[in-house]
Amino acid sequence: MIIGAIEAGGTKFICGVGNEKGEIFEKVSFPTETPEITLAKVVEFFKDKNIERLGVGSFGPIDVNPKSKTYGYITKTPKLAWTDCDVIGYLKKHFDVPMFFD
Repeated sequence: MIIGAIEAGGTKFICGVGNEKGEIFEKVSFPTETPEITLAKVVEFFKDKNIERLGVGSFGPIDVNPKSKTYGYITKTPKLAWTDCDVIGYLKKHFDVPMFFD
């Protein structure tokens, strides 16, 4: 299985592709900018990787309750451009795979 992973940090994003055995095939790091710029870079990295799952670990505060209407959002963060940013919603527009948010 090909797994995509995102470490969404306040200063940088790290994206990687690996498998269920923990083997990492490829990774990239870039500065955290606005959601529009940063998430576009995420999509560009993963677009040809044929991922089957995607996990996102994000700076916060975030909503991790799958039953909540704001699941997958970065909520009221000090990084004002990211306040109420629907990270999972954005990624679901580009990738039709199961996603997990923490």
